[in-house]
Amino acid sequence: MKVLVAVLAGGALLTVGAPAFAQSAATTLGPYGYGKVRLGMSEKQAKATGAVVLKRAGEAGSCAGWDLKALPTGKDNAGMYISKKRGVALIFAAKGVKTPEGIGLGSTMTQIKKAYPAVKTAASGYPFVSVPGNSKAYYSFLLSKGKVYELALGLKTQDCVN
Repeated sequence: MKVLVAVLAGGALLTVGAPAFAQSAATTLGPYGYGKVRLGMSEKQAKATGAVVLKRAGEAGSCAGWDLKALPTGKDNAGMYISKKRGVALIFAAKGVKTPEGIGLGSTMTQIKKAYPAVKTAASGYPFVSVPGNSKAYYSFLLSKGKVYELALGLKTQDCVN
């Protein structure tokens, strides 16, 4: 988890989303993915959805950076990472995207704790929690000035950030 935070801290720039009651499948991150893109999908399967675009190819043994076509992240960021071994390994929340429990960019730690009573703090100091309904995944939150500025859905076995 320590290394994940390092990548998240330098990773995709994200902004606040829509209210929880207005969510649809297109604005919800989790418990298995975002829209047609699912955690664990191979690169080939993710490309076949037509919902992703390659940002940076992975070098031997590393993960490739991708964007969701509907949610481009800008030149120096990636909206998700696909591992050669694990498939879609990490997906970052973008503007207008929240978890099914209503947590998104701009949420507070109090809101996170209310939505996820089992939230823990990594050695790095950032909160994370197992995803309700998907024991193979976690949410990771980065906060600044008391508010979430990055949110990621990742496979617990992801190998993209080490």
